[in-house]
Amino acid sequence: MELLRCEHVTKEYGTGESRVIALKDVSLTIEKGSFTAVVGASGSGKSTLLHLFGAVDKPSEGKIWIDGTELSELTAKEAAIFRRRKVGLVYQFYNLIPTLTVESNILLPMRLDRRKPDSEYLEELLRTLDLQDKRKALPSQLSGGQQQRAAIARALLYRPALLLADEPTGNLDRKHAREVLELLKRANRERGQTILLITHDESAALETERIITLEDGRILSDEWR
Repeated sequence: MELLRCEHVTKEYGTGESRVIALKDVSLTIEKGSFTAVVGASGSGKSTLLHLFGAVDKPSEGKIWIDGTELSELTAKEAAIFRRRKVGLVYQFYNLIPTLTVESNILLPMRLDRRKPDSEYLEELLRTLDLQDKRKALPSQLSGGQQQRAAIARALLYRPALLLADEPTGNLDRKHAREVLELLKRANRERGQTILLITHDESAALETERIITLEDGRILSDEWR
């Protein structure tokens, strides 16, 4: 079943001599329950694609649908709500609030939405991600791998339709990078979580079932493994 459709998407920044075309006529679909990597060199359009899929920005041309919602039709307020409820975002630098505990960081999107979290699912996430003993700790008291696991728990708590992981292992050593990739694979395999991994790390991309390569804003190749 199709979860995401991107049709003839172009994204431009600036005008005149300063005009930059970050994406050029990109079309693709992502199936529900799939684990896909988007790879490419710096400037290939990976981050732009992530921002568009995360409803952070809108395409200059073309349309994007996620779980039946056409993103360009959303107002800024609707886009913010859509991000919280439908798209989980995991970044390279964790984006944890330093003055909040691990548990409070994980619960933050729910609290912003004034929703009551599923306490059983929260406990399951803490257990699965080996964070039970760190729930009252501050981010500064955690290792890099633990901080990234907390960020993943925060992204998964809402049970998002799509998890966007932007270079999630880029700031980790080899051991912690492997742990994070294994967690993502488990979320995909055991929970059917749809994951789009944005990475320049070839070894990380090889852990997925499909690799889309971008070059100069276009899809260079699209390979199933």
